[in-house]
Amino acid sequence: MALRMLGKDPESRSGDSPTIYLDEDKDTYLVQGWKVPEAERLEQLNLPGHETVVEIPRRMVQFFLEMQGGPRADV
Repeated sequence: MALRMLGKDPESRSGDSPTIYLDEDKDTYLVQGWKVPEAERLEQLNLPGHETVVEIPRRMVQFFLEMQGGPRADV
């Protein structure tokens, strides 16, 4: 599996999270973020049992490749 780190939250206090990765083999994103503990927020998402959700700040959208001018643009 070829994971490529696209970016970490530049305002993270610990410098470890949130982080966005690209799985180049599957052509999918992996998002490391904060757990969403509030049941009322999770219920609004209607998540199946085999899925999960994490939260990231809006400022991290810059790390998604499509936002940088193309599907394979280097960050």
